[in-house]
Amino acid sequence: MIDELLGRASLKERIEDLEDENERLRKRYEAESDRRAEAATARQEAEQRVNRLEDRIAQLEGELEQVDDADDGVTVRRRRQVRGRRLEAVLDRLDSFRTGPEGALTAAIDETGLPESIRSDLEGALGDRIALLEDAAPCLCCVDDAGLLAVALSPPVEPTREPTWDDGFVLDRENFLPTGRHALALVRTDLFALGVYDGDERVDYRGFESDVKGSHSKGGFSQARFERIRDEQIDDHLERCREAISTARDGVDRLFVVGQRGVVDTLVEEAGLEPTGTAAVDATGDPESALTDAYRSFWTTELRVL
Repeated sequence: MIDELLGRASLKERIEDLEDENERLRKRYEAESDRRAEAATARQEAEQRVNRLEDRIAQLEGELEQVDDADDGVTVRRRRQVRGRRLEAVLDRLDSFRTGPEGALTAAIDETGLPESIRSDLEGALGDRIALLEDAAPCLCCVDDAGLLAVALSPPVEPTREPTWDDGFVLDRENFLPTGRHALALVRTDLFALGVYDGDERVDYRGFESDVKGSHSKGGFSQARFERIRDEQIDDHLERCREAISTARDGVDRLFVVGQRGVVDTLVEEAGLEPTGTAAVDATGDPESALTDAYRSFWTTELRVL
């Protein structure tokens, strides 16, 4: 009665309502935290399963190649796509290899073929299997002088190391793994996405899609006008891409540009970019999910055991 007279009853009711609302929000927050934790666990398990399945696919593809090439008599012993921790383990194992002085050769093989300075040494160590090394180019080869260990690695960044004989292999990990602060841009005719990374952790993102006309089935003047409009739209899109990349260049050590090969080449040339590496990747979906696929695809190394 006194509370009602003093106007405190309504305030007490309001306090009770707020306390109920606070409790409801607390329970909702706890439930959301549990869901996020479960989602993170599920994502990790899914990524592990994807890795296992991709490794199995690569293994089966390698076995299929061996069957197809059986008549040639010379095939790779193993061929796999490796990335992330599995790739780090491979590099660690190669780093741990030791032999006598100048018993281990590390050399970059480009598409022009084997350097003449090491051809005879490789022929002595590999024999007929030297053809497998030429097929893997461009790559980095690690071979010991007895031919006991012979692998070809095709990393994301094309190796340029001169032939080096030492007591172990010399590996430039920045060619294989996302190290330091770097940016990776995905470019298609109608889509752009760019991530800035510190190691393998993305710390910044930007992306957009542009309205670019699709295919045209008519001919004559109508088609010519359509193609002119489409070219203008693509030019405008690439200009937006150039501006976004230019803004992101500050504060990163390396830039990688991937996507549709013709579009990537045009952007790099016209914008005067000097990326550390480029690659053709098949990434679809909205900008952010496409960037995730492109990043994963780019930072993958093909390993061939000769």
